[in-house]
Amino acid sequence: MKKNLYLTLALCLLGIPLHAQTQVGTPSNSAPMTTLDRGTPATTNYEQERVNERYGEWSDFGPRAGSWEFTLGGSGLSNKDMDSSVGGVAASVGLYLNDMLLLAVRQNVNYTNSSGSDSSYIGSTRIALDQHILATGRLRPFVGVNFGGVYGEDVTNTFVAGIEAGLKFYVQERTFLYGLADYAWAFRDSDAATDNFKDGGFQWSLGVGFNF
Repeated sequence: MKKNLYLTLALCLLGIPLHAQTQVGTPSNSAPMTTLDRGTPATTNYEQERVNERYGEWSDFGPRAGSWEFTLGGSGLSNKDMDSSVGGVAASVGLYLNDMLLLAVRQNVNYTNSSGSDSSYIGSTRIALDQHILATGRLRPFVGVNFGGVYGEDVTNTFVAGIEAGLKFYVQERTFLYGLADYAWAFRDSDAATDNFKDGGFQWSLGVGFNF
């Protein structure tokens, strides 16, 4: 009788740590947490599906916060009546402050060689801030503002401000075609910055761009 009681007590004492060890070693049924930010590559098919659900099928296309952008294309310039135009080249380099906001420096050089007059060029250097409407997808419309200077032959060096809009179409994850148009007006001082708005002109460019 006593032997049976001692054996029972011993088994109970031995069973307690064994039971605790079993509980500690049992894996949790909850799935591990994963980061599904756009900048983090999915490591499983399940994670990729979650990324696509959140950001769309084209989640890998386009820039991220901190990405750089370079564009190169052809440009044109016209007065507001669209009856006098010149053409040239345009380039820009910019930095994405977040996935949709771009701060860029743009350089345009337009050349004219009309009959009966000497050839000349008009250059402009401007800082632009563009807000993209969409953060995902192949099509990325945007609107923005710009400010800088105009200079060249047969023109008066002056400040210039403008409003702009455009569209980018991604042909690859980091390569896109773009179209940009802006309405800009020149001024020499702050008093004329608003007064000269009605005397502005149009400028546009078409080209290719890269994110890196």
